Amino acid sequence: MKQGDVIAGYRITTAPTNANGGKCIWAFAEKSGSAYFIKRFLEPKRPKDDARDSPSLRIRRQLAREFEERHRTIMKRLQPDASGGGNLVLATDFFHEGSTYYKVTERIDTSSLEKPQALEPRQKMVLLKTLGSSLKQLHDIDVVHGDLKPLNVLVQKRDGAAFHAAKLIDFDDSYVTGEPPAPEDISGDSVYGAPEWRRYLQRDDSVGPDRLTCAVDVFALGLMTHLYLTGDLPRHDTRFGSPADAVNAGEQLRLDPRLSNEIQGLLRATTQADPKQRPRMVTYLKALSDPKVCALQHRRPGSAAPKKAPTEESSAPPPRTSRVRVNLKPHTGSPAAAPRPGPAEPAPAPPEPDTRPDPAIPPAPRSSRVRINLGDRGRDRNAT
Repeated sequence: MKQGDVIAGYRITTAPTNANGGKCIWAFAEKSGSAYFIKRFLEPKRPKDDARDSPSLRIRRQLAREFEERHRTIMKRLQPDASGGGNLVLATDFFHEGSTYYKVTERIDTSSLEKPQALEPRQKMVLLKTLGSSLKQLHDIDVVHGDLKPLNVLVQKRDGAAFHAAKLIDFDDSYVTGEPPAPEDISGDSVYGAPEWRRYLQRDDSVGPDRLTCAVDVFALGLMTHLYLTGDLPRHDTRFGSPADAVNAGEQLRLDPRLSNEIQGLLRATTQADPKQRPRMVTYLKALSDPKVCALQHRRPGSAAPKKAPTEESSAPPPRTSRVRVNLKPHTGSPAAAPRPGPAEPAPAPPEPDTRPDPAIPPAPRSSRVRINLGDRGRDRNAT
């Protein structure tokens, strides 16, 4: 395939490229005055019908037949004119020429918003709901996208539109739930892959094809939700190559503390190790009913720590020593000479040792008052 070629009536109008194409080469094309996006699959190759039979040929024919059936099945289930499918960029043609397979979609603007995290909360909510609604449409007909990641979601806003929308593209790796390709043929991005997907690729005997369900997409959606809201993926120990590897090892992903409690709970659910415990898309969408949940809670650095510190110090011996020093201060006659609190002590408040009760100190503190009175008597003797 090269610029100027005509393939099944599609004239190639740009130089083909493999950029972000995986096992494909793609270009733009024109046919009957309309613009298209055309993709050429590098594998599998379709054997010629008159090729001499052999065991290896039978294997290649079987692989090609499964490849065709999977793509045609998804195309039958996902019709471009389906209700609510406006944000799904679906294939309009799938064919082979010679031994090579091609897939065609309508050409769309491939520009995408680079920093969705910079949007205001309501914009983020609408963006996530359009993405979630597209996935729900797939899952309602038992279709797994199979390669959900930022590159396969275009974040765009039409001229005059109030909100950005997420357009879901690239269904080449889609499959019917529980019926994925063989591990050697399946594609996807390990960064966004689900725990069971990773183990399936590693040929873990405990993970059969039936374990790769729509929950694979839900795990990836949880990671992308964190990315769209904060600008980063959830964190995990660097010894793991992906979030899924960390979850498979029993680690809990570290979420951005600025996320609302509602979103943190949602993301904990979507990134569980057990796919059966992950929520369905209707639950995901319901959690996004209020834009406030998409707002980041900006806190002053270190503001959260002091909330716990007083509780820890109230029962420890050091604070009692501090209170004695504060009680003695009014009787010295020079408040300015009171000792400064150390770095770990709370900021000083106006001392009221004799008039303000201290519920944190049990009856024993009366011995402290005795020491204060002794100090007063000592001062009287000096005066005489």
